[in-house]
Amino acid sequence: MAQLPSTMVVEPFGEVNVFQEADGSIRVRTTILMKPSIEGAQTGLAIDGSQSMQKMFGASGVVSALFASTMPNVIEPVARTLASYLANFDTDGETTVIYWACGIGGGEIEEQGDLSATNASTHSFIAPKKFGTGTKLLPAIKYFTETRFSQAQWSIFVFITDGEIEDLDDVESYSIELAKQIAAQKRNFVKLVLIGIGDAVNEGQMEELDDLDYGGLKTQDGDDIDLWDHKLASEMQKLEEIFAEVVSANMILSPSAQINDDAGNPVIPLDRSSYSDGLPALLNFKMPAGAKAFSLTLPGGPTITQPLQ
Repeated sequence: MAQLPSTMVVEPFGEVNVFQEADGSIRVRTTILMKPSIEGAQTGLAIDGSQSMQKMFGASGVVSALFASTMPNVIEPVARTLASYLANFDTDGETTVIYWACGIGGGEIEEQGDLSATNASTHSFIAPKKFGTGTKLLPAIKYFTETRFSQAQWSIFVFITDGEIEDLDDVESYSIELAKQIAAQKRNFVKLVLIGIGDAVNEGQMEELDDLDYGGLKTQDGDDIDLWDHKLASEMQKLEEIFAEVVSANMILSPSAQINDDAGNPVIPLDRSSYSDGLPALLNFKMPAGAKAFSLTLPGGPTITQPLQ
């Protein structure tokens, strides 16, 4: 699978994934970019507090204020923007913010509090009290899914990181257990989004989580369970990309639509007979080998072409 970079994705598409099938054909799985309106939505933002983040926080490591660092805090504007956005989406009007990967071993959490959009826009995202000597993601996930929002009706949690995730195997195992709980209707919808910042991000790890195999587990509505999504901050064009994988094939955005390949032939939907009776927010279709683009036409609207390479 190849996920197109955000810089290649044409509005209104949110995320475009391209699969090369065994018979040579091309399968496309894409979403229509939208900010869902969900009753009971809970949100959270977790910021990497490991030692590798010192420079991004503008922390020099010098103890005396006399020699305080003059390096810019590049995390603060990013955190303010994301926290404000999530707070506006949260049913309670506040998003929960933490630092993760803090302390000895990188497994500690430092709570920053529940912030409204207004408070988040001016909050001082200063360096953690104790930068972590490791980078463990699982404690941050459990903080949201078990400590704070185990009974949430719907939840999305965003994690900012700049490098390696040391406990990736544990995170994957826990994610599969979460998926099983959702499939068994023992807990509600959860979406986890990794945002990589800086040049040292291990995108391979992020992609591995994004492509995690849940063995065909489905929600009670029949949608495939897919907990993780990942983004690179340097490629993000719109904040709505956080919700790129939140949409469902059951969300109908238009009563009809026409989707063609670059030769002008209708694509072959994989979960419905055609798009003439409704355009879902999640599209999954096949095109012939060698297809280099597809186009979307809505009734009375323009034709939008999405290149695949």
